[in-house]
Amino acid sequence: MGLLGPNGAGKTTTIDMLLGLTTPTSGNINMFGLPFEINRANILKRMNFSAAYINLPWSLKVIENLYTFARLYEVDDYKEKVDKLMDEFQLTNLKDKRADELSSGQLAKLYICKSFVNNPKLLLLDEPTAFLDPDVADIIRKIILKRVKKTNMSILFTSHNMPEITEICDRVIFLNHGKIIAEDTPDELAQKIKFCKVRLLFLVENNKVKTLLDNYKYEYIIDNKETTISLDERNVGQLLGRLSLAKLKYTQITIDKPTLEDFFIKVAREKL
Repeated sequence: MGLLGPNGAGKTTTIDMLLGLTTPTSGNINMFGLPFEINRANILKRMNFSAAYINLPWSLKVIENLYTFARLYEVDDYKEKVDKLMDEFQLTNLKDKRADELSSGQLAKLYICKSFVNNPKLLLLDEPTAFLDPDVADIIRKIILKRVKKTNMSILFTSHNMPEITEICDRVIFLNHGKIIAEDTPDELAQKIKFCKVRLLFLVENNKVKTLLDNYKYEYIIDNKETTISLDERNVGQLLGRLSLAKLKYTQITIDKPTLEDFFIKVAREKL
């Protein structure tokens, strides 16, 4: 489940409430069919959490950090479990390194590895790949997807990376000012956007292109030789017909379908 929304929408606050770090001003939290307030220890034992902004004890080695959290979660045969996780997350050769000696990518792997140490039924991930290089972020996403398929756990995942959400999440909830304003699959939400983007490389001067687009009041951007026109999908044929009648020839055309990011931007602007 992707939990999306602009800054200040309530995503991290929601996760903090689910972790018992913030008390709701109203309403009740039930997890695994149990009231959270009176079953806190039992519920938290079946969960875990990771985020880009957390820190582990810097002075402890990788293996010491993982052993510590495994024991806090009362994991049986924790040493064997940690060894398997370190191998899966490619941390075995780093096990004797202190946390403050690791790169940002290595730390990200350690944070995610820690979050699997108790085989959680529910995993809360708050922007776990933020600030990471694309290749490291891709590795983290593949590990997450592999673990979900293997263990059938549930994940609540926040991110401002819409392609990442589309890749990982089966469903998405949009929050704004603490309210749910949309909920569906990433594809279904994207399809609620009726416009598309037509990108063209024209063989004529930009002034001629601008004159036609202005006359028909199209929304467009011209960047050097590429012109991007935003319009309703149903009107693409009409646009191409008008270009043909005006003898505005082009060498290349690309039609971009709406994405989850388009939906995010539309909803965020409408609800400001």
